[in-house]
Amino acid sequence: MDNNKNEKINILADLLFPDISETIDVLKKKFPERNIDKNSEVTRFAPSPTGFLHTGSLFTALVSFLTAKTTNGVFYIRLEDTDTKRKVENSENSFLKELKIFNIIADEGIEEGGKYAPYKQSERIKIYHTVIKELIKKELAYVCFCTAEDLDEIRDIQKANKQITGYYGNYARCRYLSIDEVINRVKNNEHYVIRFKSNGNHENKIKLYDEIRKFISIAENDIDIVILKKDGLPTYHFAHVVDDHFMHTTTVIRGEEWISSFPIHAQLFSALNWKMPKYAHLPLISKNDNGKKRKLSKRFDPEATVNFFLQEGYPIESVLAYLMSIINNSFEEWVLKKKFKDMFSFPFSINKINLDSTLFDIKKLKFFSREFLSTISAEEMTKRVLEYAQTYDKNLEALIQKDKKFFTQIMNIERNQDNPRKDYFAFKYIEKTIAFFYDEKYDTMFKNGIIFDEKIDKKIVIDALKDFLEVNNVSILENEWFDLMKTIALKNNFAINNKEYKENSHNFVGNMADFINIIRVAITGSKISPNLYCVLKILGKNKVANRVQKNILQLGAK
Repeated sequence: MDNNKNEKINILADLLFPDISETIDVLKKKFPERNIDKNSEVTRFAPSPTGFLHTGSLFTALVSFLTAKTTNGVFYIRLEDTDTKRKVENSENSFLKELKIFNIIADEGIEEGGKYAPYKQSERIKIYHTVIKELIKKELAYVCFCTAEDLDEIRDIQKANKQITGYYGNYARCRYLSIDEVINRVKNNEHYVIRFKSNGNHENKIKLYDEIRKFISIAENDIDIVILKKDGLPTYHFAHVVDDHFMHTTTVIRGEEWISSFPIHAQLFSALNWKMPKYAHLPLISKNDNGKKRKLSKRFDPEATVNFFLQEGYPIESVLAYLMSIINNSFEEWVLKKKFKDMFSFPFSINKINLDSTLFDIKKLKFFSREFLSTISAEEMTKRVLEYAQTYDKNLEALIQKDKKFFTQIMNIERNQDNPRKDYFAFKYIEKTIAFFYDEKYDTMFKNGIIFDEKIDKKIVIDALKDFLEVNNVSILENEWFDLMKTIALKNNFAINNKEYKENSHNFVGNMADFINIIRVAITGSKISPNLYCVLKILGKNKVANRVQKNILQLGAK
């Protein structure tokens, strides 16, 4: 470069960034290499404040957190808030709060601070301007004055010629402006952006390495992308490269939708002569929509946002277990054996992530929830349900606070045994499941009508209930109580042997299950309930007798 041209370029750089006196070398001293083990990973979660925390974002944050944790590395949170048009007020506080609820705690970040602060991109503008100023000086970036109408015209020409659309090659008009013209137009306060000068060719295929997918063959970037917008803020492509370099991120973990941008980022690192971090592109959590696989959508899928799981009352352990089972197929067996203890100690490896198991499965989530809730004590269950109810369900809160000991007894049904019951999967639905325990709820059910099995004659139902009343006693052991029920069942011509019933069903009113359901329906209002013997013990003899008598009178009146 001749001295005259060099002088003009320096004039342009100073004109564009008059307040920038630092250089990239100064930034390197300000943000030195991290003093960590060579095998330790530095990862980050870098959300934009555009709304609630997405389930896919929680998945990304979890993988990033585990990658750092299992290597004794560093996990930090950086806010990418330079897209002011999409910013949603207070969403930053919302997703930080939700991450903490799921025990994903940053070592450094927006709230925690750290030696590589600031951790908000909007507060790092001078850093970006410093780097861009040097790119201008090295003729690796240039000023572009093209308007939206200019870009539309270029796009129309490319479409007409059946070419790839974009600002590249001969279509990159401002790339070929003289320095004098650029300086004059900047001085005249024309609106401009700054673009990166690509040396690529989209007809060339390049191979880039992904930690999950291995080598990816993809077209080289030749687009002169915008790196600084009209408002003076950087674009995502540029800002993340600068931040990951100066924050010394070792592995960038993000969704697979960014694979198409991979060549751009590789090119930026190369142009700046910076070592590129490793990249891992996670499979997207998707949904089966009438046989078609699509990305979870906030618009169509309530489970697309983390807030859904909190409002439904899924325990955080079950949500984390579900997401970790996506990460590694062997996790399910491991976590069940460990009874959900210290889940983050699972021997996690990012290169073992299964690309084919990310279809969202609510049944699997419920499975993990039932399994987890069966492992905790009744006291812990009561505490968790109450905490949920205090935020999301005041009626449930009042029910628990009315008699916490009584509620704990209900939660304790068949809990402390080798194969505990698994009645519950989310706190939101607990009240509906146990409502019959409370007299005011049962009375409402009774007024609406208790429905017994229509195939059994009403007189037989009344006789069975009367016989039950005569032996209403749960002070005996459960096996003794069940033997007593068999005696009453036989008296009322119910088969107590299933094999005999299958072979000669016409000789009986019904089987043992049919008989037990008569008692169950009278007391709970439903054919489905927790263990009936335990229900009777919790309600007590008098309450049970009162409910049975009410049903006998009601049936007799019909």
